[in-house]
Amino acid sequence: MPPGAVIAVGGHESDGGRALRELLGPGVSVVSRGRELLRRVVASRGRGEPVCVVPMTLGRDPELTADAARTLLALSAAEREETVLADPFGTTGHLVGWLRAAAGRVPAEAALLITAPCGDPFVDADLFRVARLVRQYGHHHTVEVAFDGGDPDPAEGVRRCRALGSRQVVLVPAAWTACELPDPRLAEHAGPLLPASAVAGVLDARVREAWQRRRASGDDGVARGLTAAHDHGHGHSHGPSDGHGHSHGHGHPHPPAAHPHGPHSHGPVTGAHGHPPATGSRTASAHATSAPGPAPRDGPPGERPHAPAPVRVPGHPAPAPHGHGATPVPSSGRSLR
Repeated sequence: MPPGAVIAVGGHESDGGRALRELLGPGVSVVSRGRELLRRVVASRGRGEPVCVVPMTLGRDPELTADAARTLLALSAAEREETVLADPFGTTGHLVGWLRAAAGRVPAEAALLITAPCGDPFVDADLFRVARLVRQYGHHHTVEVAFDGGDPDPAEGVRRCRALGSRQVVLVPAAWTACELPDPRLAEHAGPLLPASAVAGVLDARVREAWQRRRASGDDGVARGLTAAHDHGHGHSHGPSDGHGHSHGHGHPHPPAAHPHGPHSHGPVTGAHGHPPATGSRTASAHATSAPGPAPRDGPPGERPHAPAPVRVPGHPAPAPHGHGATPVPSSGRSLR
């Protein structure tokens, strides 16, 4: 692991970091979010140590990363000079893979009960999606979810598994903590989600990646961390009748996008995004190429030309728009001569 202080910040998945203290080595400081994190970073920087902060989420606490980034914004310029924020320990994609690996150690005829501490409604709902993927790509017919301190709780989860015909129920944690067995006669623990060696390997990789980005591009990870929870919670969308002409700005910087992307605004009715042309680019934004529709009559060179507009004859009705060669329909009381 690179030299300097490594500070692991825990959230609800690790009981505020308490479940991590025995799992991580002595060279890693474990703190809870907010003031404890800030005090530990300031103390380490005061001793002249470079600091790497790692949000220890398994994918169910995106707000932990954003909160750590906001905390680091409170540092002075000198303190931020050698402080970086690593990517979160895991994502929901990692969590699916880790749970599948843990499920591989459980007999196929047993029911899997995936457990985790209760979070907010959105992360709890997402755990059902994770469990569905574990079942889809695994060998267990019954995969259920239960929340420690939530609904359904582990006791209810065990009852559901047994009601579905499973005689053996194995609890697999989707967190750093393992819930208490509701009845040892009816269920058993599968053990920790990750062994200590795997945790150390992933943590080392996150720290190395963070310092490599800093040396390569000066990126300290804070701007990217601030956006970690942008897709979490209620979506912000505009339906057909909710048109408005405002643009969405943010009070913090965003990391570079994969392509030039300027400010955008929502159209008055459809909610479609309008993008200004990219300065100095050879082509317009890729968004402009995806919407089919009729070409303008006087379009740019290279487009298929439209038929010339018909000549209006005095005393005759105007042709119907977009007729493209159709015979004009006479108006009432008139005939074509």
